[in-house]
Amino acid sequence: MSATASPTLDAYSYGSLVGGKWRTRGVDFTTRNPARPSERVGEYSLSSGADVRDAGAEASRAQPAWSALPSFERAKVVARFLDAVEARTEAIALAITREQGKPLGEARGEVGKSLRESRVMVSEAARVGTTSVGSARPGVRNLITRRARGVIAGITPWNFPILTPMRKIAPALVFGNAMILKPSEMTPGAACFIVDAGRGILPDGVLQLVNGGPDVGEALVRLPCVAGVTFTGSVPVGKRIYAMAAERLAEVSLELGGKNAAIVHDVAELDRALDHIAGAAFLCGGQRCTAVSRVLVQRSLAAAVIAGLTQRARAVVLGDGMNPATTLGPLVSAGHRERVGEMVTKAIAEGARAVVGAKNASVADTDGFFYEPTILVDVPPRGIAAREEIFGPVISILVYDTLDEALELLNDVDYGLTAALFSNDHRAIERFVDQAQTGMLHINHGTIPDDHMPFGGIKNSGVGAPSVGASAANFYTTEHAVYLGT
Repeated sequence: MSATASPTLDAYSYGSLVGGKWRTRGVDFTTRNPARPSERVGEYSLSSGADVRDAGAEASRAQPAWSALPSFERAKVVARFLDAVEARTEAIALAITREQGKPLGEARGEVGKSLRESRVMVSEAARVGTTSVGSARPGVRNLITRRARGVIAGITPWNFPILTPMRKIAPALVFGNAMILKPSEMTPGAACFIVDAGRGILPDGVLQLVNGGPDVGEALVRLPCVAGVTFTGSVPVGKRIYAMAAERLAEVSLELGGKNAAIVHDVAELDRALDHIAGAAFLCGGQRCTAVSRVLVQRSLAAAVIAGLTQRARAVVLGDGMNPATTLGPLVSAGHRERVGEMVTKAIAEGARAVVGAKNASVADTDGFFYEPTILVDVPPRGIAAREEIFGPVISILVYDTLDEALELLNDVDYGLTAALFSNDHRAIERFVDQAQTGMLHINHGTIPDDHMPFGGIKNSGVGAPSVGASAANFYTTEHAVYLGT
């Protein structure tokens, strides 16, 4: 099915936010609505090398005084900043839909989740401080204390234009750091709205933004003042950032890709399980690192699972994200749609069979980058569809006979972000919790994380401390042992 219609909205223009002021030098690049590529959304100035260096200088100047504020005072300021972001919810959601393509309801939900997570991090400001521990020597008192790391560089992707930036900005600020953000050049609008909301609330230089592509990101990572780099994106880019940061021994937090699986073992409520799986697979058009892209199903349930997921794929409503009837928007760009299509074509050449989808889709009155929800069966365990991240609305189904085989399939990939198990067998659940090689594990529900739980992966899916929750302090602060002699 498909949905159409989109109102005409004005374009907006941004450059670099440095020291509390916007710098613009004409239009260097534009963004367009992936549902209607002829519709220009944003006009942006590229950040120059001088802009990046000036942002580093401003951050270095502002961070010590910001860090010196009592944690409760910083928390109050950050809370006001979050209120200002919330007041711009509709504008931010519109920017997300118009630049990234996801349905407007999803975009509003993304804004809400980002604010809930950020408010969790505000509450963490009161929990990180100095801890007294036992001493091994008489007359000595031992303390462990944490300090802000300093200037943090944040580099974020195009698929979650507010959630990922806010997942970095909020902990950086509450723990006393200064943040320089570089959003994806494909969807920078939401990030520009965010940092603009902080003007007049946050001290100048504490939160800044530079716009551009890989060269701007590299210049930011290589700034001598940057003590930590937090990046979300692809594995190849993450490896390059890791190497650059290592040259200066800067700390890193990398949130990378996933090839996430849902195991359907012996579940009583199969329809409920399939609703969870389809939602986790098709949310954001499958363009998210936590998307379920593999379904590992016990042989006795395979026919029912294939039929159920096929039915759900056919019920998806493709269309412009501005249309309330739309449940699946376009892919983010023509190039990305081509990549998804090429990977599906290769999977079929390797022996997989498409029971639905596997082709570009047309939506009336649009010329957008739509791709049909796709279900692949007979997927070879060593094939591309079983092992590589497609990053589109594509589910690969693999059949197993024993739980041992299911766990082997689950773990036999380079990624380790998230996984789900649908089962009523407590022994299967215990084995899954003990043996699944992922940073996040879900039992009998999809792969959407809570607002206060650590978010991160292992293997090729992540390096460094997870974001969200108490463990984020391990990246955004440094730990110090203190010995007080009397």
